[in-house]
Amino acid sequence: DIDLLSGIKGIFLANRKIDDQIKTFITYNKGRDWRLLQAPDTDVRGDPIVCQLPFCSLHLHLQLSENPYTSGSISSKETAPGLLVATGNIGSELSYTDVGVFISADGGNSWRQIFEEEYNVWFLDWGGALVAMKHTSVPIRHMWVSFDEGRSWSRYSFTSTPLFVDGSLVDPGIETQIMTVFGHFSLRSEWQLVKVDYKSLFSRRCNKDDYQTWHLHNQGEPCVMGERKIYKKRKPGAQCSLGRDYSKTVVSEPCVCGQGDFDDYGYERHSNNQCVPAFWFSPSSLSKDCSIGQSYLNSTGYRRIVSNNCTDGLREKYMAKMEKCPGKAPRGLHILTTDGKLVTEQGHNATFIILMEEGDLQRTNIQLDFGDGIAVSYANFSPVEDGIRHVYKSAGIFQVTAYAENSLGSDTAVLFLHVVCPVEHVHLSVPFVAIRNKDVNITAVVWPSQAGTLTYFWWFGNSTKPLITLESSISYIFAVEGMNTVTVQVAAGSTLIQDTKEIAVHEYFQSQLLSFSPNLDYHNPDIPEWRQDIGKVIKRALVTGIPDEQILVAVFPGLPTSAELFILPHKNATERRKSSEADLEQVVEILFNALNQNLVQFELKPGVEVIVYVTQLTLAPLVDSSTGHSSSAMLMLLSVVFVGLAVFLVYKFKRKIPWINIYAQVQHDKEQEMIGSVSQSENAPKITLSEFTDPEELMDKELDTRVMGERQPSAGAFFTVWVRMLVTRVLGKAATVTPGTGRASGTEIRS
Repeated sequence: DIDLLSGIKGIFLANRKIDDQIKTFITYNKGRDWRLLQAPDTDVRGDPIVCQLPFCSLHLHLQLSENPYTSGSISSKETAPGLLVATGNIGSELSYTDVGVFISADGGNSWRQIFEEEYNVWFLDWGGALVAMKHTSVPIRHMWVSFDEGRSWSRYSFTSTPLFVDGSLVDPGIETQIMTVFGHFSLRSEWQLVKVDYKSLFSRRCNKDDYQTWHLHNQGEPCVMGERKIYKKRKPGAQCSLGRDYSKTVVSEPCVCGQGDFDDYGYERHSNNQCVPAFWFSPSSLSKDCSIGQSYLNSTGYRRIVSNNCTDGLREKYMAKMEKCPGKAPRGLHILTTDGKLVTEQGHNATFIILMEEGDLQRTNIQLDFGDGIAVSYANFSPVEDGIRHVYKSAGIFQVTAYAENSLGSDTAVLFLHVVCPVEHVHLSVPFVAIRNKDVNITAVVWPSQAGTLTYFWWFGNSTKPLITLESSISYIFAVEGMNTVTVQVAAGSTLIQDTKEIAVHEYFQSQLLSFSPNLDYHNPDIPEWRQDIGKVIKRALVTGIPDEQILVAVFPGLPTSAELFILPHKNATERRKSSEADLEQVVEILFNALNQNLVQFELKPGVEVIVYVTQLTLAPLVDSSTGHSSSAMLMLLSVVFVGLAVFLVYKFKRKIPWINIYAQVQHDKEQEMIGSVSQSENAPKITLSEFTDPEELMDKELDTRVMGERQPSAGAFFTVWVRMLVTRVLGKAATVTPGTGRASGTEIRS
């Protein structure tokens, strides 16, 4: 805490903590020298006070009042120089117990106690009268007035009914003799204003016999801030008004300069009263503004205190000396931005400031490389004092390098600046359904895409600590089934945006791509809200009787309109896995039959019917989290490996295989017969695929040609033919075309 004594320059009060004790100090030369406050000799009743410096002193509360309508814990006025009223205590340290009110009429040299409790004190008529009101939470109706600087007080009633006082306003002006007290009679009453006029207490205008002089001093030293001042004030007890033409200063003359009038930044005063540089201060650093051949004023450690008016004496001895500027190499080069931030926006001005602790500013060349292929050079520091501006046209992290060089050396400083393009939108791309305990790739798509270096904060579920990355994608494993929330926040400079999505996590599921009749595309606005609504409509249009939580429909953005149907296991299906898979297959069969028969349709609006079709099966209709593989897939894989190995051995030992040609021909005949036996219905006319040249027939012909025309075919040819035949046998399909419908249906052939 620190407080300035109004009306006299250079006098400050401050509270300082020493050995865990707060003590009050006073200075008369702007902080060059400090000392404790001498406690008064007697208390308010006249009893002697035993208080010996430095073990005991007067300590004051220096906090300013938060309420502008109270005097606060300390008060002084420029119109009443030397008069100071403050709340405090006597003892070894500042305390909030045994608090009283103290007054000084000579600028803080001596003190008297005027109250044993806290009071608000105001100045009237140039400080010629003091008005005091008890600082309490109970209602009051009396105030005290003193005309002798608090030595005696007269009590006056300002209201007939006790008032809860909230504050007092002294009318502005030099001849202040009117106060306005405001408060309320009860906690529920309205505001009350009481105007108190003290003019009747001042019986007359003061004459020359009503004044006396007092000398401003510092413990007997008459010179304060290089001046000897004598003030005029009203004699204690003179009940007269000062008037507008009152002049408080009588004499003001300069003093001869002594050691107490000098001090300088960066120097410490030792016990021999000599000023030496502090350990952290380098006097030579002050010479960086001058160039070789020039001169500068170098401090001797003594500088006349600002606002000090002393003359002659030690002024010439302690005056700064003229010295030649030393030549120095650049040292302590720094580069920073004007706002202190290491991030700026693309297309905006970035202003760089270059600072140097030591060196010749006028003879040092400066080069600044902005890191984007552009650099500037200056012959000296003069053009860069106001900063160097640059506009970055692209986003990224740029290494800004400053280089200073003169004939004596060089120095370098580096700054890494983040140039960002303000992000406007982020879209969290996540799968609709995920497998428990399997990696899930999640991506945050930011617009604009060239936004520079971004920081991503990922929250999963109810986690309170995010995962922080510099990449827009992350892989995560969900361990809990059900709906899981994913939130991403993207930070670019001072901009922060976020998006949140939900993922359904299960042990297994099936899915199917859906398409729609073309009329739906005409009404598709391609907005998220519309896609969500259409997904709900499709879900309701599906076959009833299936639990709602087992179906999830996700409509994709873009045209043509498409969607994906997810069939999820029952929420309590974890313990009965095999039966649940069978139940899931049954649900899938019901839904697919309805979709294949065009039974799923909905009314978009009156007169617009939309039919839902099956587009194609996904690569893995039944997604399983187990590590095992189906027996058929393993058998097929082993068959391919075995056949390939057999072909290689045959080729290696160059044996003839006469039955290959026979097998190919027989196989061709069997294939023709098998395909011809599949039909849409018994009675419907049909066109068999044997009438067309299908891929399998072409394969057989190719095999016949290769076997008959070559005695020793290559192993690669044998392996290619066998694999293609095997794939055809496993995955082949036969189709019939129903006349009149133009629609083909397929029946899977299994061997």
